[in-house]
Amino acid sequence: MVPKSAMATHLSSGRVDIGQLREVGRRELLECLDKCIGTKALVWDEQLTGPFGLIAEYMLLKEHDVISMCPLRQGRLPSSDVQNIIFLVRPNLNLMDLVADCTLKEEEQRGPKKEFHMFFVPRRTLLCEKKLEERGVYGTFTNVDECALELFPVDNDVLSMELDFSFKEWVIENDMTSLYYAARALMRLQALYGFIPSIYGKGKGAKLVFEMMTRMRRELSANEPQITPQIDNLVLLDRSVDLLSPLATQLTYEGLLDELYGIHNNVIKLPPEKFTKSSDGGPQEIATEPAKFLLNSAEELFAELRDKNFNAVGGLLSKKAKLLSAQFEERHGAKTIGEIKQFVDRLPHMQASKKSLATHTSMAELIKEVTDTEAFLEALQVEQEFMNGIETDKANPYIEECIARQEPLIKVLRLLCMQSVTNNGLKSKLLEYYKRELLQTYGFQHILTINNLEKAGLLRIQGTKSYSSIRKTLRLMVDDVNEQNPTDIAYVHSGYAPLSVRLVQFLAQPGWRAITDVLNQLLGPTVEEIQQIPVGLRKRRGSGSSIQSNMEDPRVTLVFFLGGCTLSEISALRFLSQQDDAAVEYIVATTKIINGGTFLQSLHEPLKPPSS
Repeated sequence: MVPKSAMATHLSSGRVDIGQLREVGRRELLECLDKCIGTKALVWDEQLTGPFGLIAEYMLLKEHDVISMCPLRQGRLPSSDVQNIIFLVRPNLNLMDLVADCTLKEEEQRGPKKEFHMFFVPRRTLLCEKKLEERGVYGTFTNVDECALELFPVDNDVLSMELDFSFKEWVIENDMTSLYYAARALMRLQALYGFIPSIYGKGKGAKLVFEMMTRMRRELSANEPQITPQIDNLVLLDRSVDLLSPLATQLTYEGLLDELYGIHNNVIKLPPEKFTKSSDGGPQEIATEPAKFLLNSAEELFAELRDKNFNAVGGLLSKKAKLLSAQFEERHGAKTIGEIKQFVDRLPHMQASKKSLATHTSMAELIKEVTDTEAFLEALQVEQEFMNGIETDKANPYIEECIARQEPLIKVLRLLCMQSVTNNGLKSKLLEYYKRELLQTYGFQHILTINNLEKAGLLRIQGTKSYSSIRKTLRLMVDDVNEQNPTDIAYVHSGYAPLSVRLVQFLAQPGWRAITDVLNQLLGPTVEEIQQIPVGLRKRRGSGSSIQSNMEDPRVTLVFFLGGCTLSEISALRFLSQQDDAAVEYIVATTKIINGGTFLQSLHEPLKPPSS
């Protein structure tokens, strides 16, 4: 059997073309712009600039008369000689005040009259419109409409809704808006790729999204898309079902880049010192701005590196360097005109490869500077002990030291939540001790954040001991994991297999019926439903209740994480698709790509002083 390459896990050439969704999003945006005749200035909600950059480049916007763009902030808009000012915003009440202020100040300006337009992403809301009416600006807008974009293509096999606070909104604030958006996003996907025959899910959020989808399909009635399904299975995973995986430090190359420096809409900003160039052998130019890089599977080397455990990256970079050096040496052996021409034709690709290799070598060096430190290794050891269930029921000396040294609060909370989750909660006395230490050290302004962690189930009083049973049944901890040539998804955390991905793996083979006891111990209801597909649209394939099929016709499964997923979880799913005997190809959708830091930061809520 021919092994699958790393690139085969990206479904650009497979059964589902994510580029189609990108085209739909681009068309939706341009249709909104074309409603405004004349030159335009775009005023972006700052949370939308990155996501829209994934579907439309600035040059394309310029072709549609966009002269200038600026973020939505307090104060006057930058002066611009345009006929239209277009606001593109999330339906957020706080943003409505900013929009109203900017509009009123702009109207005070002398000069030619401008037209104002408002497009909500992904949906207009009555509350926001009422707010604009209260501020006396609603009638100023020529257009008040919506730009219905729920999902943004992050890569060929990854979609994100880019909702930073989805988990907090519905778990803590009981606001189901983001789940409704997720259901709408899934209906839009099914309009493009056909209705998904089999739906599985775990958790309260998963059940709610499925019920919303069912109602939406019923409302479609006779207007259903007549498309043969391209996606065979949908797996809805509520983040509350697996709170451990986002807390664990990611140990893949891309995961560590995100942990240490943050990747936002495929863009990473790094310290410039490692990437400064010397001109003509002279002194290096002193760079002050961060070095920005675009990271996606379009770059050959990054596509190969991104899902590797970091301990395997150094050897791969060294191998690539030797191979590239040998290719450049071939020029000395080129004697005939034909051979020289062949070398010259390959030169641009070789030079691009050389630049890419230099960039990723510098990135790997930046990561290594951190991962070799005692602080990083100590924290990692404590994480591994917690995940193995070692001494999780008493005050941890390392956490106490971190608090005493006033290490970053997010780091302390991450370890503390991990101890709580792996111990099925903490004894009342121990939890109160930790809370007292945190508040006395970091300040009582963090009491609301701690309260949010308790509401989310990340910190809680000890309940039924189920983690150890789940750990053994699902083989969440794997001894002697092979980081260089992995044979199990546990390589992404050097020993820990993400619980969420194990559930997906078990669903594919042998099926969830084999782990009913585990599913009953996990939080929330289980969903296993069949969507009726008209007979003429059904695929012809062998019968069988599990996801698995024959290798000639692998099934496509969409895994939708409600509340965020990590890059390590994505890497683990790609690893499953990449196996020689894989009968399933995975696409990942999520409300947001997160890591332990951003996950906890989204639950952070500072105690604000009363307004005077």
